[in-house]
Amino acid sequence: MKQILQSLRTGVTEVADVPAPGAARGSLLIHTARTLISAGTERMLVDFGKANLLDKARQQPDKVRMVLDKVRTDGILPTLESVRNKLDQPLPLGYCNVGVVAEVGAGVPGFSAGDRVASNGKHAQVVSVPVNRSATE
Repeated sequence: MKQILQSLRTGVTEVADVPAPGAARGSLLIHTARTLISAGTERMLVDFGKANLLDKARQQPDKVRMVLDKVRTDGILPTLESVRNKLDQPLPLGYCNVGVVAEVGAGVPGFSAGDRVASNGKHAQVVSVPVNRSATE
């Protein structure tokens, strides 16, 4: 399936082939019909991805405190490795999705396959979304 991902290290945004999720307990599996692009939010994330490490740190002082705490407990090298690993994980973009329920996860009342729903799903062909972040029309 296709999904929009951004590299936090380089800021590059791409449409990537990724494995489709399953319907987890308490979630809906949704085949996407449309996603909403919010120019302000999307641009902020892309700009953040393109920023250098110092600018990223300035934008997230709470994360800097977490890194400093980790340095104190784990040391500098393990902390640097953790930060690099985090920056190498692609960030799925998007937060508003409309589609059709393909599958209902265990423990989810009130939804059926075929229902049209809105959710906080990502920009992807298929999303798995907790039921409390979904609504029928």
